[in-house]
Amino acid sequence: MARSIKDYFVLVAKGMGMGAADVVPGVSGGTIAFIVGIYDELLNTIKSINIKNLRLLLKGDLKAFFTATNAYFLIAILAGIAISILSLAKLITYLLDAHPVLVWSFFFGLVLASAWFVSKEITRWNFSNIILFIAGTILAFYITMATPAETSSHPLFIFVCGAVAICAMILPGISGSFILVLMGKYYYIMEAIKNIDITTILIFGAGAFVGITSFSRILSYALSHIRNATLAILSGFMLGSLNKVWPWKAQETILSEGHKIRIETNILPEGDWYVALLLMCTGFILVYFIEKFGNQHSQKNA
Repeated sequence: MARSIKDYFVLVAKGMGMGAADVVPGVSGGTIAFIVGIYDELLNTIKSINIKNLRLLLKGDLKAFFTATNAYFLIAILAGIAISILSLAKLITYLLDAHPVLVWSFFFGLVLASAWFVSKEITRWNFSNIILFIAGTILAFYITMATPAETSSHPLFIFVCGAVAICAMILPGISGSFILVLMGKYYYIMEAIKNIDITTILIFGAGAFVGITSFSRILSYALSHIRNATLAILSGFMLGSLNKVWPWKAQETILSEGHKIRIETNILPEGDWYVALLLMCTGFILVYFIEKFGNQHSQKNA
């Protein structure tokens, strides 16, 4: 696909949206990718990173490699994600600590609208699609209710953690960091990165590479051949994940990996609920305009 400089700036902006979502525990960058209309291309691009195309890179044929793997697209998205994480991480972390209800209200509206717009892409609702939608909702809800576990630090398990976390990251609904918390390895991996533990980072990275290149093929195939069924599961998954981003929580603290982990239970709205409701509506409306802009941009480039 031929793109202008302006198009690549737009892709960087979309990547920034994905990065901002990944910073927030419980919100997936995959959700943003779906909203802004790059989800299918992102999966196909990741899928194209295979042995055949890697041989082009090893031969030094960069032009052929970049063309075969849609690398310029991926570089723009990754640049946006990096810019967002580096620039917004501290701000979003501060806002989550200082004004958690308001921040989560905004994201609740965003994810709710995302589930709605993804479900609108389903061209035919039949019994099997309804069952898949319900199954996706229940599975995501169950995941958000799970309690963090104390787990092994064996290299094989670290490899599995990398594979599972990266798969969660490209699925709309649940963030990879939240899955790491549930698998009891969030702080372990963060400490490895902080202390530049090369061995752990390489094992985790290898798992992530295997996970994303394998899972992207499955998702891409499913979206191409059984799109309605896949979208039913994904929209249900996004709906079920709303349990995680419900703004009003009661908290208790448990120990996991030697660190204090906050366990949250949803409660009824309290305090300035009308401000939170306004932010929910703002998040919903924002997704509406992003989705509308994404459709117009796609039609323009078609």
